[in-house]
Parts: sequence; structure tokens; C-alpha cells
Amino acid sequence: MQIGNVDFGYRPLFLAPMEDVTDASFRLMAREFGANLVVTEFVNADAIIRSIPSTLRKMIVADEERAVAIQLYGRDAETMAAAAKVAEAARPEIIDINFGCPVKRVAGKGAGAGLLRDIPLMLEIIKAVSSAVSLPVTVKTRLGWDSQNIIIEELAEKIQEAGAQALTIHGRTRSQMYKGEADWTPIARVKANPNITIPIIGNGDVTTGEEALQRFESTGVDAVMVGRGAIGRPWVFEEMRAVVDGTPIPRHPKDWYIDVLKRLLRESVVKCDNEIKGIYHFRRHLAMTPVFKGIPDFRKHRIEMLQATTEAQLLRLIDRAALLVPDFPTV
Repeated sequence: MQIGNVDFGYRPLFLAPMEDVTDASFRLMAREFGANLVVTEFVNADAIIRSIPSTLRKMIVADEERAVAIQLYGRDAETMAAAAKVAEAARPEIIDINFGCPVKRVAGKGAGAGLLRDIPLMLEIIKAVSSAVSLPVTVKTRLGWDSQNIIIEELAEKIQEAGAQALTIHGRTRSQMYKGEADWTPIARVKANPNITIPIIGNGDVTTGEEALQRFESTGVDAVMVGRGAIGRPWVFEEMRAVVDGTPIPRHPKDWYIDVLKRLLRESVVKCDNEIKGIYHFRRHLAMTPVFKGIPDFRKHRIEMLQATTEAQLLRLIDRAALLVPDFPTV
């Protein structure tokens, strides 16, 4: 599968953009464990134009994490085009446009999934960004605004005509947010459309290698994008890659997984340049990691870990919890 000049190989696996998750350190881990493409946290085009330091830092790309896409969101074509030029200077492989974020502060203001209610403006933004940069421009969106407006099949052709070089489809509507099950049936129909020539990437509820393989085989998508299934376990790409390729799944001793979690914590503290902020940033990974799942009477200890306020304290609690983990956990 190819986007622009980048060849991602057969049945590639991509890391989805997630706010407060896909920072540089997490993207690098995902690449190390087998993700073929990683995507930044979504970046506000208006804040790029205003040169907000915290926003510009989100676009710093390390050579070790390539291939990488910088994802932008906004509600004005001119601003998005200008922001894309700034993002291009960071030398990503791809510029991605977010038309899928469902949260009120984004979609409610006419950006992200909000543009599913203004298709002419969505297409204008794609055309403007594609004309402004020399990099491939891709799009990530949802099935439609709600269950009465599943428009992705006809919309996909328009997105392609507007200049997008690949399309990622999350199998939910905006109204669903992240609830219910992702519906891949419309994604399969888009992929089967003979008028669609750009790569189609499926996204939604893929958390295991078996699920990734099933989605490839049942829908024909060119790539599978993994979001929440990677939080707290960036090694999921290693397992998925093995299943998709038909090779043995690597099995690691528990200390290997504990060390990855500790690395996530240390790098979160460094990234935030503040111990308590780094711990807060890490808590999402700690809450969702499967490493400590299934341990009897673990609730009290889990709460203690989630309430820790120093790195040293949290590391001690993780080490204590590790004593209860099986030698080769199911993760």
C-alpha cells in the first residue's frame, strides 16, 4: 500500500492520532513495536498561525519515528492551508486533516466531525490544503453525523476528487462518540466502490491481531488504524503484525512489559517537564494497560497507583504490583 511516494508494504498497521496520547515518545514506541505509520496528536490550525509554543512543539518530528503524519484541524480553508505550510516545514511524510473528532469543543465549533454538516466547506479545505503543500494530504473522518445521515459512501468519492490521497474511516457516527460498536460495513462498501482509487484505511475497535486480520480479510481495506487499543500497550503492534503476517506471536516475560510501562512514565515526566503533570499524562496508560488486569483483589492497589503524586512513589507501586503479575501475562 502506498501513499504518495511512501510504500507501507502489505496490510500495514497505523497508529491513530489521539490527544494527550500520541506524543513523540509514544509514537516512537509504536514504531519500534511495528506500527508502519504514526500520527501526531491533532494540531489546531489557528494556534499554528498564532505560533503558540505548545502547539508548535506537537509538530516536532524525530527521524526515528518516521513514517509520520501531522494531523491538523480547523474550520477555515485559508487558515488550514497556511497551517499546512508550517506543518510541511517539520518534514512529515503526510499531512492529515481531521474531520472526525466528535468532542463538543471541536465539532460543536464547526471543526473536526462538525464538518460532516458542511460538506462544501470540508471539500474546500481539502482542496486548499492539497494546493498549499507538496506532501500527500490525507483525510480522517466518520460515517456521518448520526445514524440518519450515513454519508460516507458518496462522500468518499468527493473527498478523493478534492485531492485527498488516502482516506481513513472511523466506523462510527459523530453522535456515537466512542460508544457502541464500530460498523465496518460502510467502510467495506467504500473500498469495494470501483470509482475509489485511493487507499482506504479502516479504524474502530481493533484491539487484537485476530481482529486486525479479520478486518483486512472481510473488508479489503488497505490498512488498519489502531487507536484506543494501543493505549497502555504500544507493544500491541508487535502482536498484530505477527498475526497479520502469520508468524508466531512474541511472548515476553512480565519484566519486559513492566519496563515498557516504566519507560512510558519516565518519558511522560520528561515530556511535560513537570513531575506531577507527567504523572497525570501517564495515568491514562496506567488505567488502560492490560498488564495488571485479572489480578484478584487488585482494586485497592490500582487506586493507589492512580493516586500517586511522585515518580518515585509510582515506580515503587508498579514494582509491587509486578510481583502479582504472571510470569508471561496475557497482554
